[in-house]
Amino acid sequence: MECRGQELAGPPPPAPARSGSKKNSAGILSSFQQLWEECLPAFSQQRTAERAQALSLSSLLCLGRHTVTGLLTTCGQEFQDWSAPYRLFSQDRLPIREIFSVVRRGVLAELPPQAPFVVAIDDSLLRKTGLRIPGVGWRRDPLGPHFQTNFVRAQRVLQFSAAVPLSDRAYRMVPVSFLHAPTPAKPSRKASPEQHQQYRQAARQARLPLLAAQQIAALRQALDAEPNGAQRQLQCVVDGGYTNETILKKLPVRTTLIGRLRKDAKLYFPSAPPPTAPSRGRPRRYGAPAPTPEQLRTDESVPWTSMEVSVSGAPHQIRIKCLRPVLWRTAGLDHTLQLVVIAPLSYRLRQGSKLLYRQPAFLICTDPELDRRALVQGFVQRWGIEVNFREEKTLLGVGQAQVRHPDSVESVPALQVASYAMLQLACLRTLDGPDKPDLLPPPKWAAEEVRPRFSTQRAINQLRAEVWGWALGLANFFGFANRGTPTTKPEKFAPDLSSAVLYAIN
Repeated sequence: MECRGQELAGPPPPAPARSGSKKNSAGILSSFQQLWEECLPAFSQQRTAERAQALSLSSLLCLGRHTVTGLLTTCGQEFQDWSAPYRLFSQDRLPIREIFSVVRRGVLAELPPQAPFVVAIDDSLLRKTGLRIPGVGWRRDPLGPHFQTNFVRAQRVLQFSAAVPLSDRAYRMVPVSFLHAPTPAKPSRKASPEQHQQYRQAARQARLPLLAAQQIAALRQALDAEPNGAQRQLQCVVDGGYTNETILKKLPVRTTLIGRLRKDAKLYFPSAPPPTAPSRGRPRRYGAPAPTPEQLRTDESVPWTSMEVSVSGAPHQIRIKCLRPVLWRTAGLDHTLQLVVIAPLSYRLRQGSKLLYRQPAFLICTDPELDRRALVQGFVQRWGIEVNFREEKTLLGVGQAQVRHPDSVESVPALQVASYAMLQLACLRTLDGPDKPDLLPPPKWAAEEVRPRFSTQRAINQLRAEVWGWALGLANFFGFANRGTPTTKPEKFAPDLSSAVLYAIN
């Protein structure tokens, strides 16, 4: 039976199910297509939506390089006209913002009514080798050694990922925003002063903190437009590069920022209430200088407080010190802050491995009344966006597409990240719950242990089994586990196509 590209966008065939099973056999594919059905009103034409859905599903199923031609080959369209899929990207026919709106509403549906909407914010680089790709420039390599600054040609992107708790110790990060953040090209030395002035203005507008502040305001406005969204608090967890004046002074209402802080930041206690009698000059707003984060860490008169937080799905005891309320001139007078110092964890993953988390962490929070455990747990969850970046690049091949049109450079990785976000949501609805569909059995060398969350690679393999299982003639998944050792000679043994396809690792 041949699987063509047109069938990917239409009604899916039934997934392999065990005889007599009462579980939901629709699985992850059904949830993925339900999310795409919510995106259909944002497209101007039905055929454009079907083409986008087929390419989105192919980006998850692709076994080779995730280029546009690789996606078309996965759809079975290698012998058809390829101009329409390329026009989908180059002529800005993808409503990326509306697609991520569907993902955001799906995340809100998974949260408890009074839970905050926690998002992690960070930027990443998509490495490129072409010299004439729009938006690509020389960037500092974040993976380079600390003693040498290396530069690579890459495309810069900004991403927001929302945290969805699965239990007290596990959570899943779902991307809810993806933005291409290029920098303007610097004019030559022979350019006119007006061109240099325009470049400086464009460079200021392209700064990552400013783009992040604009996206935070747009996200807060989108949450207010949702039912009961105005009462939900927005918590933004950022790294030190975003804990600055640009973001702090542009925070919208009902928004909390949790970020890293310099160890030598100058903080102040709030001043005493002004006297009732009139006095000359403005009233004093900043009081006595507060200890810096490093001074608070080394102050033996302030005791450490122990608490338990979940790190990588396992409980860990950490020690913290807290100081509140404090003021920071960078944040201005509108934000009364609390300072949290986290002692180094200093633990090893296994015997003989290197020591991890050897440095302390200094956090600042714009809500002085926020619970300390929730504050620290929110900062720990920020690591999930780094996991998102790794999986997007290694499993989905984000950045591998060889496109040159300015709109294609922006829309191709955005569609791939949106597909990854829908896959995470589909996992939340089908695989992370107690009522799981019939699953592809794990290999024998994989430990049969209860994991707090379903891995992305296994979710992709499960999706391949649901889409391609019927084409491979699989009535159920019993054959994988019950298959014995072949008795034929090695030169006569035929490789198993179903195992090679469904258990492939990206």
